[in-house]
Amino acid sequence: MLRKFRPATIPCLKAGCTKLFKTLGGRKRHDNATHAGPPVAGPGPAAAGGEAPPSPRGDTPPLPHEEAVPGEQLEPAIPQPPEEPAEMDAEDAPHDHSVTVTHPTITGRPCDIEGAPLPPDAPAPPPEPREPDDYTPYHSRAQFELADFLFTKEQMSAGNINELMQLWAATLPPGQDPPFANSRDLYESIDTIPLGDVTWQEFRITYTGPRPDDNVPSWMLREYTVWFRCPRRVLHTQLGNPDFANDMDFTPKQVFRGDQREYKDFMSGDWVWQQAEVLAQDPANADSTFCPVILGSDKTTVSVATGQNEYYPLYLSNGLVRNAARRAQRNAVSLVAFLSVPKTDKEFAKDPNFRKFRRQLFHASLRTILEPLRAGMTLAEVVRCADGHFRRMIYGLGPYIADYPEQVLLACVVQGWCAKCTSHRTELDDADAPRRCHEHTHTLLKAMDLKILWNEYGIVGDLVPFTTGFPRADIHDMLSPDLLHQIIKGTFKDHLVTWVQDYLELEHGKPGAAIILADIDRRIAAVPSFPGLRRFPEGRGFKQWTGDDSKALMKVYLPAIAGHVPAQMVRALGAFLEFCYLVRRDIITTTTLARIEDSLSRFHHDRVIFEDVGVRMEGFSLPRQHSMMHYPFLIQLYGAPNGLCSSITESKHIKAVKEPYRRSNRYEALGQMLITNQRLDKLSAARADFASRGMLRGSCIRAADEEEDIWAGLGLDDEGIHDPAAVIDAEAAAREDDDGGPVDGDLLNEVTLAKRKVRGFPKTTQAIAELIGTPHLPDLIRRFLYVQVNDDVDLDGEDLDLALCPPAPPRLSVYPSAVAVFYAPSDLSGAQGMKRERIRSCLTWRGGPARHDCAFVVDDDNLPGFRGLAVVRIHLLFSFKHYNGTVYPCALVSWFVRSKDTPCEETGMWIVEPHLDAQGLPIQSVIHLDYHHAHEIAF
Repeated sequence: MLRKFRPATIPCLKAGCTKLFKTLGGRKRHDNATHAGPPVAGPGPAAAGGEAPPSPRGDTPPLPHEEAVPGEQLEPAIPQPPEEPAEMDAEDAPHDHSVTVTHPTITGRPCDIEGAPLPPDAPAPPPEPREPDDYTPYHSRAQFELADFLFTKEQMSAGNINELMQLWAATLPPGQDPPFANSRDLYESIDTIPLGDVTWQEFRITYTGPRPDDNVPSWMLREYTVWFRCPRRVLHTQLGNPDFANDMDFTPKQVFRGDQREYKDFMSGDWVWQQAEVLAQDPANADSTFCPVILGSDKTTVSVATGQNEYYPLYLSNGLVRNAARRAQRNAVSLVAFLSVPKTDKEFAKDPNFRKFRRQLFHASLRTILEPLRAGMTLAEVVRCADGHFRRMIYGLGPYIADYPEQVLLACVVQGWCAKCTSHRTELDDADAPRRCHEHTHTLLKAMDLKILWNEYGIVGDLVPFTTGFPRADIHDMLSPDLLHQIIKGTFKDHLVTWVQDYLELEHGKPGAAIILADIDRRIAAVPSFPGLRRFPEGRGFKQWTGDDSKALMKVYLPAIAGHVPAQMVRALGAFLEFCYLVRRDIITTTTLARIEDSLSRFHHDRVIFEDVGVRMEGFSLPRQHSMMHYPFLIQLYGAPNGLCSSITESKHIKAVKEPYRRSNRYEALGQMLITNQRLDKLSAARADFASRGMLRGSCIRAADEEEDIWAGLGLDDEGIHDPAAVIDAEAAAREDDDGGPVDGDLLNEVTLAKRKVRGFPKTTQAIAELIGTPHLPDLIRRFLYVQVNDDVDLDGEDLDLALCPPAPPRLSVYPSAVAVFYAPSDLSGAQGMKRERIRSCLTWRGGPARHDCAFVVDDDNLPGFRGLAVVRIHLLFSFKHYNGTVYPCALVSWFVRSKDTPCEETGMWIVEPHLDAQGLPIQSVIHLDYHHAHEIAF
């Protein structure tokens, strides 16, 4: 039977979310799954009924991190932190007071369109007047939404668009036309969008060097075409995108929390401050905005079945956009060029002349593409920014995102050498080697011939880096850290995991190694489910590794190899993993930097085991591992490395290269890919503009005046929610498959029960106790209540006389899960380092056996890290209402105790075991719902 169409007209109440729903229940499920979280940090009125009393084991703050490892503390860059007392260490207290110091001269002060500075707090000039229903070049919002849907989301082929329009026309009365006549009409409408219109240009380069008299190689005769878009206009589009109005920093800043300097977004680093100091020497630059230009390039393959399957995209971003926005692929990274990829026959592939020309072509192309920015690097120009204000903008070449082969090409350095320092290729771990710079290279060029430069200094002396001639640009400073290829894929997957297997084969032979590797795979496959953790049901034996594969394996690899390899080898991997998780944090403090250096030192000390056992007889002069030595310095320069990782450009490959290629007819695909990217940018710019004007609010089905009435009735305006309580939801349901993820906003750490109770579960306390096999549950609840009601109690709940305890509640509400929001700087987290995880306790999970997750609770908040925590297994999540009106969210838990007072010497991980009573039964308690997920791995 055909169903009646139901329009999606109910908006999400979360500010910034554009989802629409057919029913109130659909919106509620979306809200619980996507926007569930604790209240915003800060003072506010107490909830009705009073706050829940504290846990008997103390209030649980966010999971404390391990204590700082002793080591030389890095000096923060000037200015020094303000002299304000710090209540807690910055790593452990993400919400205590922070102080931001901005540059006194390069202030990013708004100006008028002529460049004259505006008074403080002056409003931004209004946008160009436009009728509220002016969706030019489209007749209506629905027509624009359809064009965006077909081209951007569905990527529908021209033939299918034509067929869809024919079917659409068949449903209309005679004389009425469908939204578009055909695919050409749709494409022409996109091409006439006035926004985001940065057209493609081309230039050609040919070989002009000496040629042989006969048998001239084909590469010498070819013409090499480079397609590009004006980087200055691309930057204007990015800087003026209203979607980034709240995600940009217009002045260099230094953030302090107590005595800790914090490095996070790019504008919080020292490099941009140093650039501002240089610019400040010219009084004409006062109150201007310094805009770093971030570049990235990487060859990518679109199809292994065709001959010409390589493309060489060049991407451009700006340093004003914060890291989270750049990682989120919200058009903060733009495709600016397709570089040419010279090819030749195998006969000439290693010809020095061909290799030299290939390098020269690369640098000449970059120099030509970036030329439109040169004038703006010394003379400010007025640019409209995302917040609507005009600012005087000065550009400068900033970090370049590239993997190692690309870095040595950029730096004109020989493969096997470091592109950032002068360490010899055979002794890359020389900590005293000075940094490379243009001046040092120029001095060597004057004194030595090319052969000596190549062999003794790793310099390709007959090349000139593209940065030469650009103001304040040095390619050796510009090379950014690359977490993906240097740390995750390079050091971990290509080196350490491979070396472990090589050791097992050397020590036990291939047959014996196969048995041990199978046991390692069994351990990996046996790891229990955990939010955000990818499981490996077949172990780690797959052929093609992705960055996500390596990151997932990192979490379970260390305990999997323990006992199969020497203890020192396990310690080496443990030190490396600590380094890895520290440098992947969103916020890195001066204490974190000291811990990074300490973990790196321990890794270098323990990795010699691979040399001792014969796996690395040639030593460890490896460029990717050597790059780890530069991370502390580069973090201080550029902020957290996750804002400049090559995973950003690799993700952009999908939208900018791979998908446009698949949409082409494969014949001379590049031209079609250029047009596709230009149309995508136009649609994106139009959507951002319409959204900033409030023209995409609500559903496009209702008429504009009806929509205004609907939103007014919800207590909403352009800024979002003013009275969410005005809407009463008809349904309350939780999406239990949601494991959690990043949380944006300045939120408090909290754990909340799921929105929906377990269906079909008994209601009475005694019946529930019998069902879960814990007949003494009522007694545990009584002891819990006594501790909650009597704040000055000195006894733990299990030691209390039941005669003193209040009666147990007659009924309980049981829940399948709880959501914990906590500070997790090493994980993929929100803008303030906050993450959300779902903790589960249910009698059956996905039709299988029971699932009872583990969690941390605070045992002693005076002790740092795990020493102040206890581990529990959650057997029941429930709540009840006490006679005084207080609702208690609770958990029935069994306790674990540490096997030792210190972590395992091999893995550096804590080992726990069940806490049993004299009869060998698990010790159980009821605790207040205030804990954090813990992942236990049996080994």
